[in-house]
Amino acid sequence: MMALFPEQPAGCRAEKEAILMTNAQSAPLQLSFERIEKKYLLTPAQFRLFFRALTPYMKVDRYGLHTIQNIYYDTQDFAMIRHSLSGPVYKEKFRVRSYGTPDHASQVFAEIKKKYRGVVYKRRAALPCWQLPGFLNGCTLRDSDPQIQAEIHYLLESRPLFPRCFIGYDRVAMYGIEDPSFRLTFDRNLRWRTEDLDLRAGSRGEPVLDEERVVLEIKFSQSAPLWISRLLSSLNIAPAHFSKYGCCFEKHLAGSLLLPPSGFIRPMAM
Repeated sequence: MMALFPEQPAGCRAEKEAILMTNAQSAPLQLSFERIEKKYLLTPAQFRLFFRALTPYMKVDRYGLHTIQNIYYDTQDFAMIRHSLSGPVYKEKFRVRSYGTPDHASQVFAEIKKKYRGVVYKRRAALPCWQLPGFLNGCTLRDSDPQIQAEIHYLLESRPLFPRCFIGYDRVAMYGIEDPSFRLTFDRNLRWRTEDLDLRAGSRGEPVLDEERVVLEIKFSQSAPLWISRLLSSLNIAPAHFSKYGCCFEKHLAGSLLLPPSGFIRPMAM
């Protein structure tokens, strides 16, 4: 891979994650999203050519290379992801997310991600990591959108959800020079695990994919600029029906359907 995804010493990465979390907590938060997202799987060669061609149009955002950690919640038999993979008009997922490995006081997110007729809707609540167990079991948060909290609590009360799978990856995000709302993200080193389902346990895991690929996501609210379509076509990059959690389920979990302990909601142990 080119220098966009350099290997970093553990100490350097830890320092960078701490800076990222500080920035995230001080920056204005966007808690609701409505946009179109297109995904592509790039080979390393395609990625290098594509990234070089972005220079006149895009800039890397202030976070640079960073790690995203997710824990996906699902039923004992993975009903949510199995429904999603069946190709319905409407589908949804629930996850908790952190940017870097959090500590007790770090900001984390509880998120519902929905997709209806090609449009992605994301609703999330931001909270300190130590408050996550209580929130997932119905406690309300001060200074947080009550409607979003109600939506998350309704989902958690409507079906028995458990933490089922960790998905982590290393990301670089870019924004448009002319239109900052137009965004690209590049994710690599997708990894998964089903033990230690606690965001504070770090981002270790087994590879999701057999071959090295970079997941490109193009995100926009109305329409993508013409130049991006031309660039993708010139490099023979075609859209992919790809879900990180869905791919992990099909490749590593579907055959075993590992069952968690009985109960209703099992939040991260604190």
